[in-house]
Amino acid sequence: MDDGERAGFRPAAAGETVRANRSWWDREAEDYYAEHGRFLGDDRFVWCPEGLDEATAHLLGEIDGRDVLEVGCGAGQCARWLAGRGARVVGIDLSAGMLARARTLSGRPGAPRVAGFLQSDARRLPLADGSVDLACTAFGALPFVADPELVMREVARVLRPGGRWVFSVTHPIRWAFPDDPGQAGLTVYRSYFDRTPYVEEDAAGRIVYAEHHRTLGDRIRDAVSAGLEVLDLVEPEWPEENTAVWGGWSPERGRLLPGTAIFVTRRPSSAPRPQPSPSTGGQSGSNS
Repeated sequence: MDDGERAGFRPAAAGETVRANRSWWDREAEDYYAEHGRFLGDDRFVWCPEGLDEATAHLLGEIDGRDVLEVGCGAGQCARWLAGRGARVVGIDLSAGMLARARTLSGRPGAPRVAGFLQSDARRLPLADGSVDLACTAFGALPFVADPELVMREVARVLRPGGRWVFSVTHPIRWAFPDDPGQAGLTVYRSYFDRTPYVEEDAAGRIVYAEHHRTLGDRIRDAVSAGLEVLDLVEPEWPEENTAVWGGWSPERGRLLPGTAIFVTRRPSSAPRPQPSPSTGGQSGSNS
């Protein structure tokens, strides 16, 4: 955080959450890539700080020839990995700064060709009904909106029947522990059921970053309410060879607590078409 900023837990409305997070990711795009770019690579699909990648996990199923949407694509590493395996990929993100990084990396000689990077609100996707075979996000969008059920509904709308939506988020149990990679991060300090958002504020009290918590049950209900089937819930174990520390993720904590939850869902082949999400108040941009 910058000088004068403070962090804590307090309510954050949908509009101020989107405005704050769009600005935060724009401001932090270069520093984020500088800090994590080596771990993420330029065209790898890494699901989580534990290091599980799609080349190993195969959570999306068949990729070649598929139309794929990456929600909260950030610098586009996952999108490029997918494109390199024959997918037609569109990545969306809230942040113009992150999209600029994505386009720069995708413009390098030999980089896999991504069909497009669009700035769009994940709660109002700029795609036609039933236009993609697969959708995915690795820690994008869902924690950074106050109303993730709208994201679920929109993804269900743009999926073709039988299409998968696979998303990774911070494991909800981690909300009860301090975001500390050491011993301090192993002692419960707040209720798992307290859904008050974590926010960072500037000196004037304006929210400059917001992250929203949902329990495991909340995530499942959001998916089911959107008309999706939950096929699997993956909780990656911390591998012995991974010695990296990423924020609150570390080998010390990873040996004892799950850090990531990956939900594998599907739009049923015979399900009725989901209805478009209600208006989100004219907000533009997506969510990284």
